[in-house]
This record gives sequence, structure tokens and C-alpha cells, in this order.
Amino acid sequence: MTTDPIDYAALDEAAGCNYWEYDPTLRAAADRIYSEDEREWATDQLSEFGAVCGHTIAHNSALIDRNPPELHTYDDYGEVQNDVEYHPKQFENERLAYGEFGLSHDPFHAPEGRDEPLGLSHALMMQTLLSYVDPGFTCPASMTVGAAVVLDRFDDGTLDGFFERLTTDDPEAHIEGAMFLTEEQGGSDVGANEVRAEPADPETVSDDAPEDAEVYRLYGEKWFCSNIDGQGALALARRPDAPEGTDGLSLFVVPHEVGGEPNGQLYRRLKEKLGTLSVPTGEIEFEGAEAYLVGEPERGFKYMAEMMNYCRLSNASAAVAHIGRTLLAAKVRAADREAFGSVLEDYPLMRRDLVELTVDYEAASAFTFEAARLMDRREQEERSARHADERSAGDDSRAYQLMRLLVPVAKYKTARMAVDDVSYAMEILGGNGYVEGFVTERFFRDVQVLPIWEGPSNVLSLDVLRALERERAAEALLPYVQEHLDAVEHPHLEPLADEVADAFADLQSGLAALAAEDGDYAQYQAKQLADLVFDVVTGALLLSQAQADIEDGNGRRALVAEGFVNTRFRDESRAIDSGERFAMTDQVFDAVARYASVEPESLVGAPQAPADD
Repeated sequence: MTTDPIDYAALDEAAGCNYWEYDPTLRAAADRIYSEDEREWATDQLSEFGAVCGHTIAHNSALIDRNPPELHTYDDYGEVQNDVEYHPKQFENERLAYGEFGLSHDPFHAPEGRDEPLGLSHALMMQTLLSYVDPGFTCPASMTVGAAVVLDRFDDGTLDGFFERLTTDDPEAHIEGAMFLTEEQGGSDVGANEVRAEPADPETVSDDAPEDAEVYRLYGEKWFCSNIDGQGALALARRPDAPEGTDGLSLFVVPHEVGGEPNGQLYRRLKEKLGTLSVPTGEIEFEGAEAYLVGEPERGFKYMAEMMNYCRLSNASAAVAHIGRTLLAAKVRAADREAFGSVLEDYPLMRRDLVELTVDYEAASAFTFEAARLMDRREQEERSARHADERSAGDDSRAYQLMRLLVPVAKYKTARMAVDDVSYAMEILGGNGYVEGFVTERFFRDVQVLPIWEGPSNVLSLDVLRALERERAAEALLPYVQEHLDAVEHPHLEPLADEVADAFADLQSGLAALAAEDGDYAQYQAKQLADLVFDVVTGALLLSQAQADIEDGNGRRALVAEGFVNTRFRDESRAIDSGERFAMTDQVFDAVARYASVEPESLVGAPQAPADD
């Protein structure tokens, strides 16, 4: 089917539209990660949610951003109440996301019209659309799904009441999750956490406590608690005589209230944040808060790691949305704004910018949703093992090894890409892009948190080393990349695959070299290694996807892959007289930046080579 270029001039400031219908990149990602029967069900759901996000939730979120939550720690009599006051439109957004569209329900329970639940990839796709309009709200949505993942996997049924309320599509019964890790003295060093958990006196346990739950009292401070009043919050704490470090941490569910009263905790203040204002983030003093042990004691960090894996991919999907939404705004501006007698998109330099930004968007999307696909495959393996009452072998599976490696890389790389790309989209909008009320101003504030949430770049790069050492992730990575490269056979793609193969050889050499070096040197090179993993895997993915698309009659992604190789694998200092005009041509600009289809027969000859070839 031939697809004409998108007419971005028909839009008004990238607002008031169906973001699903205006984002072929997301739709293509969905085609890859959903099974056929899932895709048949989900397509209408995603389109409807894209429309609701583009109109109702977008309108509500703009109001909420100007009127963010306020904390009222005490009532008029000085009694602790820990009341967070929200703009009324927040509750409509929650009703739509959790109730009408089942964001945290459908990955765990069969939605209407299906016999089986959908995977976590569906929740991530829904969260991407939500992040198009409210990245702050996506934070509690992500933690709600993440908390449900932990309880689904590690609880023995004692805490089913929390799981059911986290995953219900009944707005009146639904609760949100939260993740309380960070303490002031520890930060990213979770093993330095000092919050302690004391066994509760049975005489003092509330009637709200689940039957047969192991009940504790928490004491200490948490420093950075997003969605501070979540009724299904998970917190790490140390029991008496537990070992130091992460090996001594246990995981607990800590409700916001018990018996309709504040739960032995003081919400000290909300952070005055730069962005993501719709989610209240604050400090908590636990003063004997009632808490319920999740799973086995001293396994808390392992359990929380499962939630962090999901939330890191959620962070990556939010980065995808930041790039996608602001790139849409930039394309609308470039198609509509006249300067010096022509619209901006007709100028060669602007064409180059929009093509390269679109290639970045395609790359971030391809890598993120491939990691999501692998997470889903690992979840399916785990679920099958549990249903068969077998000891899980999931941590030895290829899907687990790849997921464990790609997730920290996805979070690290897409967050940094989003900061750069949102900044440049703001520049394309000019002065308006810096003014409150325009999408790039808000998203520029919001995007700055993405490299910080769920671990900064250095922590994530070190996690890549752990995945390679502890999970032997290279055993799965090397054949995985080779399989994608081996799938390439079109004449336009083969030279590009050769360049990616050269970088792949560098990656293999680097892995071998690091294995022979001391730990300090490996840490020193960790970020460069993560960069190379991203580039090689993304290049291989885009090329194999381009090959598949060509076989289906569309050569557009071949040009996307060529654009990625141009910017990632060729010498950035190549001579200006090299003759490279890739993004100037109508075919490339219309295909890459405006999503026109490309007849494979038009991909004549090999792609342009770098100047020194």
C-alpha cells in the first residue's frame, strides 16, 4: 500500500489530534511487539486512547501543570493528615487511563473481548501515548504496573488484595503504586539504606492488615518519594540483625492510610521540582508505619529489581514520547512557518535536521520496544514455569539475558537522546518554544528528570557490566546481533550491514579486552561500552526491520537505517566536500521525516559511502 507524505501543515501546534494516528513509528513498533491476535484487539484501543490523550487528557494536563498538587501535612488542629490536594482534572485522567482504558488491568487480566491478558509491552505502549501529554502522570502509572509485577511474581497470595486493587479497572476501587527507595545518605547506593523494620506488636495491628501477613513497623526517612500518597507503595527496609548492604534489605507494602487514618508516617514536604509537576514527590518520615512483608525476608532488593526493570523501560518509553511529541511540534512549525520566502522545511539544513531527528526517534523506539518484547518473552517463560509448578529457569534464558542487558542501556541512552532532541525541537519553534503554553517549554522541563529517574547514566552503565558478568549476557548478545545482520540481503542494505558488522567486531574486541582488565578499567570504559551496545544493536535491528519491510513492498526503513549508519558509524569529521546529500533529496525527506512509502525498486545502487571509501 502506497502512503503519501504526512501534511504536517494541516495540524495546529501538534495539539488537538490523535497521537496514535499521527505516529507511524509507534504503530510500526506495535506491529513488531504484539502477536497477531493481540494486535487485532489492541489497534482500536490504542487509536481511541491516542485520541483521548490528544484532546481530553492533554487539556486536563495543561491545567494540572499550572495547578500542581499541594501538600497539607497538618489539619487546622495540628494533627497529621498527610493530605495531598489535586486539581479535579487529575481524577478524570485517572478514570480514563485506569478505568476506561485499563492501563494497569489489561496486562494482568483479560480485557473485554479477549480470553487472555496482554503483555507488559501493551502497558508500555499505552504509557508512551500518555507521556505524549503528561509525563508526570506516567510516573505513578508506571509504578502501579511495576508494583503489580512484583506482587504477581513474589507474593504467595497473602497480599492479593493489594494486587487486585492495583490492577482493577474499577475507578472506585483502584489504587496507585509507588516505589520508595531513595534515602538522603544513600542516593543510588541503595545498600546504604537505613530505614528499619521492627516486628509489629500483634495488639497494635490494624484491622486493615491482610490475614496471615507478616506485619512490621517502619522507622526512618525516605528522601525522594514520587507519588507520595500511593496506597500501594513498596518500600525497602532492614529487619533487626539483617546483614549490611543490599543483601539485608526486605520489601514491604506500606499503605498511605490504615483504618482511614494516616499510617504512622509524616509527609514532611513536597519537592519544588523543575518539571513533572503533576506527580507529587516528597519526603517521608516513617514513625512506626504499618507495613506488610512481601515474599521472603532479605530478598527485597531482588524483588525491587523486577519493578526497576519495568520502570526503567517505562522511563525509556517516556523518552520516546518526549522525542515524538516535540518532533511533531517541530515538523508542524517547519511545514507552516515561512521565512525568507519559503517554508522552513524546504531549506536543506532544516531538512537535514528533521531527518536526523526522525532517525533518532526511530532508533530510540526500535531499541526500547525490542527490550519490551524481550521482557514480555521472559514474563511468558516465568508464567509458564509457575503454572507448571516448576522451578523457574527464566534467569538462564536468552530472553532474560538480553532483557537484562538492553534495559539499562535503553534507559540510559534514550534519556540522553531525549534531552538533546527536545532542546533542538524547542530551537526550531524559536522564541515561542521557550514560552509557557507551548509544548516544548513544558517538555523541556519534564525531560530533564529522565536521566535521573531509575538511576543516572553512570549507575546504569555499571549495571551493564553486571549484566555481562553475572548473567553472562554476551552469550546471548553476540548470536542475537549476528542473526539480525545475517537477515540482510538487499543490495541497498548490504553495505550498511558491513559497516555495522565492523562496529560489531569492535564491540566483541572490547568485550574481550574488558574481560582481561581489572575492575577499575572496566568501570572507566562502562559508558563507552553501553554506547557501543546501543549503536550496534540498533543498527542491526533497523537493518533487519528494513529487510522485512522491503519484502513487504516498502523501502522507507532502508533510508532510516542508512540515516542511522550515517550519524553513528561514520567519521563525524569527514570532509565537507565529500558530496554527501542524503537528507536533501525529496525522496529521503518525504520518506523519513514525513513517512511516505518508498518503492523498493527506487533504492537504486548502494548507499552513499563516506568520503574516505
